Formats: sequence, structure tokens, C-alpha cells
Amino acid sequence: MTPLVARRLLALPLVAAAAAVLVFLLPRFSGQDTALAILRSRTGESDPDPAVLAALREQYGLDGSWWDQFTGWAGALLRGDLGISWTSRTPVSGLLWPALGVSLTLTVAALVLAALVGIPLGVRAARRPGGRLDRVLTTGSVLGVAIPEFVLGTALVLAFAVTVPVLPATGWGDVDQAVLPVLTLAAFPAALAAQLVRAETVDALARPHVAVARSKGISDGRVLWRHGGRLALTSVTSLSGLFLGGLLGGSVVVEVLFAIPGLGRLLYDAVLGQDLPVVQAGLLAIVLVAAVAGILAELLALALDPVARSAVR
Repeated sequence: MTPLVARRLLALPLVAAAAAVLVFLLPRFSGQDTALAILRSRTGESDPDPAVLAALREQYGLDGSWWDQFTGWAGALLRGDLGISWTSRTPVSGLLWPALGVSLTLTVAALVLAALVGIPLGVRAARRPGGRLDRVLTTGSVLGVAIPEFVLGTALVLAFAVTVPVLPATGWGDVDQAVLPVLTLAAFPAALAAQLVRAETVDALARPHVAVARSKGISDGRVLWRHGGRLALTSVTSLSGLFLGGLLGGSVVVEVLFAIPGLGRLLYDAVLGQDLPVVQAGLLAIVLVAAVAGILAELLALALDPVARSAVR
């Protein structure tokens, strides 16, 4: 285990505690009356009865100090109790875990597709910097990074669900329903991975040990993938944890656009309905998943890097 991984494991409880404090405090900085927002979302009344409002504050503990509210919420959280949804009045855990599973499936599928596309393209483009493939890759990766997800997703729906109706535009559960959202979500990490792999491979191929390998008669293809691509793959793997956390947190647009019952859609509906327990649990889940994914990515990068393994030994 590298010192970096050990430090991250030791820091994980501190990250969770800091995330819990921020997740609790941030919604309360908005200045909105949470009890009033709950009543309006349930009844649609603009001016509810003050007695009903006071009873609701007492029911959800909103009449106490922030410290009392935080200690009560954090204590329940440590016991595994995520609370009750204020809008659906069902346990938050029953809403969170299925939605998180859908989002993780979507995100992991997008990351796998991004790796299968971005890494080989980046390595191939590095073989001849400035060549035709390199120029095409540079243009495509810039477009992949620059085009917003809602624009790309809408374009894919118009192309493959409206103009040529070969794929469904919305829904989740079948393989064909996952094609368009996975393509939309994979575009950004694929473009970024291609750029990173191309730059790392070009740098690796310029090192002295590559020239020695070529002087021994090793073929260009073997040199390209063994000495250049493998080093670049280690760098991309180290960043895959950040990619996973970013995609998981940024999947709101894709899940709303394609009507996917994932965590992003759950948080979107919870924010609109002022469902604070769901928002808190969802944000905390994203932070913890991103932290754990970073540690797993570091371990995977260590397994792929023989130099790092030798240093650890």
C-alpha cells in the first residue's frame, strides 16, 4: 500500500465528517423557510395556516437550534437511519439505494466505453504527432469536451429516436434504453482520456529507454503499447476515481433528459420539492462514493505500474 493510499484511507472518516457538516449547513444558508416550502409543495397554498406551519416545524425538529438539528441528524446517520422523505413520507434509504445503483451502473458503463474509445485513440494519435489521426483526434476531443451534455443528448435523441427511430428516447431497464444516455455521458471522459493518453504517450516515447528498446529491434507497435501506452494507462487509471465522482455528480442532466430513475433525477426532484433529507443523503452518498473510488483507482494504478510496485516493496 502506497503512502498516498494509506493517507486517503486514514482521511476517509474526516472527509465523511466534513461532508456531513457541509451537506447539513449549505441548504440552511439559502434563507428559505423549509417548513413553508414543504407545505407549499404538498398543498400548493401560498399562505398556509400558521398553526399548521408551527406543527410541521415541531414534527420535523425545525423549531430547534441548528446544533440540535445537526446532532439529531448526525446521530441518526451513524445508526444508519437516513430519515424520512418530507414529500413522499417514505424512508430515504428506500429511495436512495435503488437510485444510486442505477446511477452507478450508468456511470460505470460510460467510463468503460470512454476507456475503450479514448485510450486506443490517444495511443494511436501519439504514434505520429501532427499527423492526420492526431489532428482528427484533437478536433474531436475539443468538441467532446466543449459540447454540453444536454445539447449532445438532445442531438442523439433527434437522430436515433426521432429521425431514424432505432433506439428509445427515454426509460431504463433494457439494454437499448441505455445506449443513448451512456453515449451522452461517455463523450466528455472519452475526449479527456484521449487527450491525456496522447500527451502522456508522446512524452513516454521520447524517453531514453524507448530509444534503447527500438535499437534492440523491438517493433514499433510493441514499443508503442508496452512502453508508451502502459504508462499513459496508469495515469488515466489514477484519474478514473475523479471521473467516476464527477460523472456521478453530473449525471443530473442526462438522467432528467432520458427519464432515468437514478440519483441525479432523485436529487433534481428533491431540490424542486425542498425535500431536505433526500438532498442531504444524496449529496453525502456522492461524496463518499467519489472518495472510495479515488482509493480504488489508486490501488489499480499501483497494480499496473511495476515501478511503483518495486518502490513499495
